[in-house]
Amino acid sequence: MSQALRPNTAGSLFATDGRRRPLQDTLMAATLVLGVLSFVTSFFHGLHLLSSWAGLAGLLTGAYGQWVSETTRERFGLILGLGASGVGFLIGMAHGGLFGGLVG
Repeated sequence: MSQALRPNTAGSLFATDGRRRPLQDTLMAATLVLGVLSFVTSFFHGLHLLSSWAGLAGLLTGAYGQWVSETTRERFGLILGLGASGVGFLIGMAHGGLFGGLVG
């Protein structure tokens, strides 16, 4: 009957153990936003600078987030953001790269 005394955290979006983790939540959200930005802008050839830089920033943010993450939910969101950032970064690099069109 001890389960009746435990808080129900199964429905929690960010923490599975009931503790607050603002750094990890912020890193996860930033990685997801940068990943979506990089992935969506990679479909437009002229936005390769935005796509590649957002992808690179998402990869770095996500890598640090993985290093400090403590729960499975954080890692799941980080992996989604890392995947989208990686795809957007690579397509942005294929379309012109980080400095394409700016260097003589």
